[in-house]
Amino acid sequence: MTKAHPTDTSHDHNLCIKEALENAQKVCTARGSRLTALRERVLELVWQSHRPIGAYEVMANLKQGNSKPAQPPTVYRALSFLVEQGLVHKLSSSNAYIGCHIPDKAHDSCFLVCSNCQTTIELDIPDIKQSLAAHAEQRHFSINYSNIELSGLCAECR
Repeated sequence: MTKAHPTDTSHDHNLCIKEALENAQKVCTARGSRLTALRERVLELVWQSHRPIGAYEVMANLKQGNSKPAQPPTVYRALSFLVEQGLVHKLSSSNAYIGCHIPDKAHDSCFLVCSNCQTTIELDIPDIKQSLAAHAEQRHFSINYSNIELSGLCAECR
């Protein structure tokens, strides 16, 4: 899956956010989970760009539009919920979060992360997961979780 670069004028980012929020409602309803107003707002902030966002940046953005600022544990709980539901991914390399383009399907993720502008593109490539699982199995290793992050330059920054 490829996404347009955020600076691409043909990319309707408001539509992108709207679809993410609608998908989140559907996913949570189907799973019997509750997407509270705070969780929805945190998800919206994560989707503000195609770049990873840290928890403290989420908190700072919440303070701007809210008379009662959210405390760190509250934001971390909301982010944990969103990760558990598959609505966002946590990028280990930057300890930041990015929206998931395929939240209704369980998958191991592979990310292309631009080292210049931080634009991040999620890829769903089952062959990678199968290949890694086969190599791990040969070494009697069981993979519980994988998150592949590839660093380089996006088309705009090249």
